[in-house]
This record gives sequence, structure tokens and C-alpha cells, in this order.
Amino acid sequence: MKLSDGFDARRLRPRNASNWRLRVGAALAALLATLGVLLSMAGVAALLGQHSVLGPLNDSAIAASLCGVTGLVLLYLGVSLWRRCRRRSRHSSNLNMAPHLMKKRD
Repeated sequence: MKLSDGFDARRLRPRNASNWRLRVGAALAALLATLGVLLSMAGVAALLGQHSVLGPLNDSAIAASLCGVTGLVLLYLGVSLWRRCRRRSRHSSNLNMAPHLMKKRD
């Protein structure tokens, strides 16, 4: 059977929703995790007595430990948000499968 000239099979497939929101969310999560790493490194360096890390952190051990803990919390939040955005972008919304049936690396 001969196909007509105006036939395009790509029009029959449903269009996938754009995932720019998930990409922006993943980028912000990566920045949040990076900020968390840097902040926790600055807190640990201030606790160890390295000079010129951050000015007022060298004066008090409580401020340095608070900075380190805040950095670890930001790191945890950034990684969890990044994983959630990545998981949502990888799974299509057409099929709802049980998690144990998915590939192990996702």
C-alpha cells in the first residue's frame, strides 16, 4: 500500500511534556549541594585552626561548627532534591510500573 505524501508517523505519537522545570530544579539542586560542600569545608577548616577561611569563624568554635553542620544539611538537601528531579525526568508518565521492575541503576 502506498503512503500519501502528507503522512507523518511522528504526528501519531503523543508529545512528551517539556521537562525544563526538572532541569532547572536539578541545576539549582547541584548549586545547593556545591554550596553545602564549600560551607562544610570552610567550617571544618575553621575548626582545625586554618587562618583566613572566614573572618569571624576563627574566633568561635561554635560558629565554625554551626557553619559545618549547616553545610552538611545543605549538601543533604541538594543531593536529595537532585535525585528526585533526576528520577522524575527519567521515568515517563505513560506507564506506572512498580519500582522493583525498573532498572537497578535508576
